[in-house]
Amino acid sequence: MATIEECRTALEKLSDKMREADGDVRQAAAMDRSVSCHVTDLDVTFTGRMTDGRIHVDDTLQGPPPQKAQIRLAMTGDDLVALVDGELNFAKAWGAGRVRLEAGLRDLFHLRKLL
Repeated sequence: MATIEECRTALEKLSDKMREADGDVRQAAAMDRSVSCHVTDLDVTFTGRMTDGRIHVDDTLQGPPPQKAQIRLAMTGDDLVALVDGELNFAKAWGAGRVRLEAGLRDLFHLRKLL
């Protein structure tokens, strides 16, 4: 089972990948939105903001997110690490219910370029 530190590192790695992207992916990453990532097996939520092509994690909280972020992810820590490392396909994981993504319709259209 992935630790809180490994999950935070995975989010930082995802942020770095977004920053290095170009074309449509870079444009999608440039959104300015509040984000939360609930790591279900650890019952921890990372909250922050996606802005300037990066994810800035501001806080780590126990339990589910206390406020509804504009972009919300939920998954196990192992799945988060595997997704970021390229070992787990987002579409397959989402289709199998291993990953939950909630956002407004317009945001989902932008995010599909990232995922």
